[in-house]
Amino acid sequence: MTKYVKYGGMKFEEKAPPEEINAYVEKLPPDKRKSLHQVVQELEDKGFIKLYNEVTTIDDEMIEWQEKNSREKK
Repeated sequence: MTKYVKYGGMKFEEKAPPEEINAYVEKLPPDKRKSLHQVVQELEDKGFIKLYNEVTTIDDEMIEWQEKNSREKK
């Protein structure tokens, strides 16, 4: 299933379980977690996600396709 990065609107597909992705991001050094762009690029470089060359602005109609941060309360 294709999803969108919540802050940035970049289309992506997960290639690993969310738990594995989150564990990898938590271990990244602070300089690689400075921006969402850097994190997303790192995840793509390591094969955790596949990015598509599509960007969209997120609006209220896109909420159901947005990915919540695992730390956000549901």
